[in-house]
Amino acid sequence: MNGENFSWLVAPDAAKTRFDQFLSLRFPDESRSQIQNWIRKGYATINGQPVKTGYLTRAGDAVAVQIPRMPALHPFPEKIPLDVLYEDADMVVINKPAGMSCHAGAGLHAGTLVNALLYHIGTIEAGDPERPGIVHRLDKFTSGVMLAAKNNFAHRQLSRQFKSREIKKEYIALAHGVPSPPSGTIDLPIGRDSGNRKRMSVRARHKRNAVTHYVVRQAFGSTSLLDVQIETGRTHQIRVHLAAKGHPIVGDSLYGGNRTKNLPDSIAELVESMGRPFLHSSRIEFTHPRTGERMKFHAPLPPELQTLLLAIESRWQISGRNGGR
Repeated sequence: MNGENFSWLVAPDAAKTRFDQFLSLRFPDESRSQIQNWIRKGYATINGQPVKTGYLTRAGDAVAVQIPRMPALHPFPEKIPLDVLYEDADMVVINKPAGMSCHAGAGLHAGTLVNALLYHIGTIEAGDPERPGIVHRLDKFTSGVMLAAKNNFAHRQLSRQFKSREIKKEYIALAHGVPSPPSGTIDLPIGRDSGNRKRMSVRARHKRNAVTHYVVRQAFGSTSLLDVQIETGRTHQIRVHLAAKGHPIVGDSLYGGNRTKNLPDSIAELVESMGRPFLHSSRIEFTHPRTGERMKFHAPLPPELQTLLLAIESRWQISGRNGGR
């Protein structure tokens, strides 16, 4: 939206809405503080005049927003180790660690996957120059297998496969409780939570379709290990869908609240030390953009997730032998 202009007339059903809230509903990917900054600096006006962030809209008000043109981000190479699962002239498949963002964003310009790829590959002319090579994303604290393109041809072909849902992605998640039925589909549209801009929600006013399939691989009483596949790639999709079903991911403080306190103390301590949700992109299957060969790659669970899972399995086996005590 860099340098773009927008305008609306306030409809009767949108009257008496705070101006910053009115704009938040129309710019779901922007933070409330960013929108308030636009209003304070006069980038967003009512009837051609600057107003306060708390101005209550009136039916017929003419809203205008002129997004300031910001200098483009120029990602730079950084010597960051990459766990490369496969690489050729067109693409690279990596096992992304938890804690690494895929590309630069607000207040973040270094330490990203893009920075690492630029050092590893060199110049990348593929897709958006601000996030070269990126075809799809994983949340910062989600680990696992990811694709990146090395050239525009590969980027276009892989992007098309994602859009047409030809690429299969499988995840492993540890959830609170045991979903019922043990396998199923969660088909709930997702949008930005108007009350918390860091969260996504199935109750958002402006939503996009999202479909998640799950299977309970193993139940441990208070938790369960799930195999998850997604048809769509919405932000936080698996986390939001499982939380909406009443089974948030273990370690997910954003959507799971204080559910960790319901776990045995030794397990809860491991979850706290883990510092991330138990969500891992385990497998990906796609068609090679140039050769047409069907390819599959797997990323094993990282050590912190393996440690937690082994501890839960061990405790569950002991509990079962003791009649659940």
